[in-house]
Amino acid sequence: MSDEQNKDLNCSGNCDSCGSECDGLDMDQPTVTLTLDDDTEITCAILTIFPAQEKEYIALLPLDEKGENQDGDVYLYRYLENENGQPTLDNIDTDEEYEIAADAFDELMDSEEFEELAKGENN
Repeated sequence: MSDEQNKDLNCSGNCDSCGSECDGLDMDQPTVTLTLDDDTEITCAILTIFPAQEKEYIALLPLDEKGENQDGDVYLYRYLENENGQPTLDNIDTDEEYEIAADAFDELMDSEEFEELAKGENN
């Protein structure tokens, strides 16, 4: 897990809300921008928000300037909403918690792949 902190979900997927020009990004796929410790920003596609042991987590796919992911990395963070409903991300602090979140994400992806295969066989 990286040392990224102070993540802010600052894109609603609607460019009218921020005035950003999201050239090259698939706007059907919502994105967020992570700000790293060194103030570098990384745009990530939101893959899913999922539960694991009474907490919620978010899976993010880092994108390059062309809106693509070249290395297959997926970032996992604890997902929270404050009292105003604004989403925030927290680092996963322990290896044990990371394993719980990663296992839940893997199970989710496996079940979705199975569902896609089943749909394909029925058509």
